[in-house]
Amino acid sequence: MSNLWGDSLSGFWSAWIIVITLGTIGLSAWFLLSNRHTDKTPDADGNVETTGHAADGIEEYDNALPKWWFQLFIGTVIFALGYLVLYPGLGNFQGLLGWSQEGQWEQEVAQAEERFAPIFEQYQEIPIPELAKDQEAMQVAERIFLNNCAVCHGSNAQGGYGFPNLTDDDWLYGSEPENIVTTLTNGRNGLMPSWQQLGEDNIENLTQFVLSMSAEDHDAARAEKGQSTFMSVCAACHSPDGTGNTALGAPNLTDQVWLYQKPGQAIPDSIRQTLRNGRNGHMPAQAAYIGEERVHLVAAYIYSLRYKD
Repeated sequence: MSNLWGDSLSGFWSAWIIVITLGTIGLSAWFLLSNRHTDKTPDADGNVETTGHAADGIEEYDNALPKWWFQLFIGTVIFALGYLVLYPGLGNFQGLLGWSQEGQWEQEVAQAEERFAPIFEQYQEIPIPELAKDQEAMQVAERIFLNNCAVCHGSNAQGGYGFPNLTDDDWLYGSEPENIVTTLTNGRNGLMPSWQQLGEDNIENLTQFVLSMSAEDHDAARAEKGQSTFMSVCAACHSPDGTGNTALGAPNLTDQVWLYQKPGQAIPDSIRQTLRNGRNGHMPAQAAYIGEERVHLVAAYIYSLRYKD
């Protein structure tokens, strides 16, 4: 019997589930059997025994359940016991058939891998720019993207608050195929430190200077003061001209793309919040989830979103 037991539950919780399940079934069976009796027949005066319940002069007879109904209930009890013996349901007991939903899922995954692996291997041999033009391959890639990436980047890949738009010209880590593959394979961790220690006056000056680099409305006098602060604390990552650094994932501050702007939020407020509190972005590695061959395919799909004919 030991091979029928898994390690997913402790002995205590396994026993607890067994007691509750069998106890409930047993109690149901007892309740049915203890209330089983033959129909009452009228006495010599024509009176029939009732339950004592009455409403509007109508009394409830104390009769048994119809035989077919009673048998149906007993059948459900027998079915429940048989199901628990054959299939998992009592704590860690996996059932005499050895079936489990995890096992069935693993079997289906293995069958799918055997069927589709050769196709993905063929796709992996095709360079990403060329693969991105293959409509059939991109339909497959889109389904993988929707299952694994859309929860953050959206079904249209246009991103959202804190999640990059994959269809525009703004690439934090570069738009070359190898950059996209690296991002999908290893993930990314972006860190923008908090500059609250500079004080509110300097933060406001920096805000106005960043606005000026994107040709947004700004206070020219404050922007001029903020330029020297920018060169001291920001240029190392964002470059002196504010165009960013793909090696670090430091965003371009001149293209009017704001990753952390909430809907309806004014751009200056978003910049101030970033400077005060910093930002911490995380892109999880996908290779472990979808496999390297699918990474190549999804990279081609993302590449196609930007470089369409």
